[in-house]
Amino acid sequence: MSQTEVQAVEQIPASAPDFLIHNEGDAVAVAVHDVAPGERKAVYMDSDRDVNVNVTQAIPLGHKVALVDLGEGVEVIEYGVRIGNTREAIQAGQLVHTHNIRSARWQNSR
Repeated sequence: MSQTEVQAVEQIPASAPDFLIHNEGDAVAVAVHDVAPGERKAVYMDSDRDVNVNVTQAIPLGHKVALVDLGEGVEVIEYGVRIGNTREAIQAGQLVHTHNIRSARWQNSR
């Protein structure tokens, strides 16, 4: 890790959330910085409610983590709306990205 990266990590307050969840009922949360596996904090933007997320894979800044187990072919909900469907089963705590979901935008463009 470079000195710049170390300084950036040190500047994140311990009370700051690692993930933001847009709406109650969302299946995913968005990383507000690079997040390593382990027990992490998420906050619901619509209610300010804190929850813990057991992250099982590294989640890069701006990427999504599954909050619940998602079976293959099921809808992925974010912002209270379907953003896509899973290509394979995704476990809670795993990275959610184009390798394991097909976006609603892509599906609607066919």
